[in-house]
Amino acid sequence: MPLIETTNDPIWYADHRDRTTHLPVTLFIHGAGGSHLDWSAELRRLPEANAIVPDLPGHGKSPGTGRQSISAYASDMIALLDALKIDRAFIAGHSMGGAIALMLALNYPDRVRGLILIGTGAKLAAHPILLNASADKEKAVEMILNGYWGTSPEYDQLRRLSRKHLLEFDANVMQGDYIACNTFDVRDQLGRITQPALVIGATDDAMTPLKFSTYLHDNLPNAELVTVQGANHMMALQQPQFVADAVRTWLLRQQG
Repeated sequence: MPLIETTNDPIWYADHRDRTTHLPVTLFIHGAGGSHLDWSAELRRLPEANAIVPDLPGHGKSPGTGRQSISAYASDMIALLDALKIDRAFIAGHSMGGAIALMLALNYPDRVRGLILIGTGAKLAAHPILLNASADKEKAVEMILNGYWGTSPEYDQLRRLSRKHLLEFDANVMQGDYIACNTFDVRDQLGRITQPALVIGATDDAMTPLKFSTYLHDNLPNAELVTVQGANHMMALQQPQFVADAVRTWLLRQQG
């Protein structure tokens, strides 16, 4: 998979486009401290999505440094679209990635065909432990893991993989991500976002509770809500087929 130079930092991305289909691209943006692997294979390889799945700067396989604002990450995603010569795309975002998607719709509306907002909100607050992750990384990681997966032993293997990734991840970038989340609040601007939006929330999500998704649904002018029963914050990995089916159904309606 390629690493591409942009007007900002170089960005690594997984390219799942099928150029013979002529379908619109969906750009999948992961959350704080994450990578492209936070998206299930069912979503990344969804034919209807024609997906581009990047690692944000300083994350995963992308070099550079992380940012401390959502608008800065939105600028990075526009730089990526520019480098790939993609004029408009559907934007899918999970958690902090959803905040980036909303910022793209507000700041660059002509580049956004529609939004897929998974486990996110119009305002995101971070616990002080996460805002100081570089001071006590292990404590921050345990808090994140509990939010990601809950306490069910069903997800123990995924939890172990997450712990390994987060402990290896740069604590300063992690802290910057949560600082970016903590200052994000577009509740009074949602009415400006007129593109169609699919909002997906989970009943057991402690990091971005279902009420966050309900608020988006109620305040975005053209939104629909899908609820994932019994899932936590990492709903796209916990119930990958359910989430992928919801995204496929919605994309087919937008493309039709």
